Amino acid sequence: MARLGEGDKRWIVEDRPDGANVHNWHWAETDCLEWSKTYLTNLLCNKPILNGEGNFYIRIKELAKLEGEAYVNVRKGKVIPGYELHLVLSYEADAKDSDGNSVLRTEGSVEVPYISDENAGEDPEIKISIKDDGPIGKRLKEAFVAKGKPFVFEKIREYVDAMAKGGPAKDDLEVKKVAPKKPTASNSNKTVDNNSVSNTSTRKEKRKEGFKTITMSEKFSCRARDLYEILMDENRWKGFTQSNARISKEVGGEFSIFDGSVTGTNVELQEGKLIVQKWRFGSWPDGIVSTVQLSFDEPESGLTVVHLSHTDVPEEDRYGNATVVENTERGWRDLIFHKIRAVFGFGI
Repeated sequence: MARLGEGDKRWIVEDRPDGANVHNWHWAETDCLEWSKTYLTNLLCNKPILNGEGNFYIRIKELAKLEGEAYVNVRKGKVIPGYELHLVLSYEADAKDSDGNSVLRTEGSVEVPYISDENAGEDPEIKISIKDDGPIGKRLKEAFVAKGKPFVFEKIREYVDAMAKGGPAKDDLEVKKVAPKKPTASNSNKTVDNNSVSNTSTRKEKRKEGFKTITMSEKFSCRARDLYEILMDENRWKGFTQSNARISKEVGGEFSIFDGSVTGTNVELQEGKLIVQKWRFGSWPDGIVSTVQLSFDEPESGLTVVHLSHTDVPEEDRYGNATVVENTERGWRDLIFHKIRAVFGFGI
């Protein structure tokens, strides 16, 4: 080991005098909570929801509360946003008669308890209240639900997109690129051909390395056809997941589950024996579709074993979160298989 000051300078990492994080190689975290308050205020506040339609006037006043955390991590130019926010807005509502005189002037609030990067592809839960619960107050609240709720969802999606692009750190994401050397006239064609082959190989390797397969087997105290019917019946799916679902029972038919966060099509269906579907999560990168295969065995009467194979699951979502495989596996186990046992009494 070299003594202090005598080491080979080629192996010594020195602080740059300009403090620069070259090419964003190091992990850099930016606190985005104050930026989020300003950004959401500009998106949502002092915005009219209704301006005379039905003699109703509704306007979002201010961002009453934004609590939680928001940050953006950047490494090697890659953005990894993280946020868990509790948002409360206040709004004012005014109902007028045909002569333009105010009949009721009141206020209300809009609460979004959980805006999270984990649910970036979904619209969050929203609670709308109003101080006056009389007939006109209820109509004003219904008007806000009809017009204001979609507006709030739209602006939250804009915030999510902004965070995915780096939020306040986006200006730090410019990476200096070294211009490629121009090929000489004698070997220009050869260089282009080699680059083409190299790039194709790299793309294929990245796709191969960036996907995983989830497999598991679960036992249920029921007949195979009972379990098959539960998984293919939208009303039963709504019951055990407590979420909206739309499921076709035909090959080639489409389905939408978990309030639309998962969509896909049926590839092969054999009643009580096999379900093969294409699955896509809304938070996945564009164009990514996985394959789900559920095969059902009934080794003895009243006992069913389902074998799951979920292939082509991306390791990262569109926002750079590397928990897709873990979350998908946990979803199958906790939100589907365990819930079916609990709700329908199919536990072993």
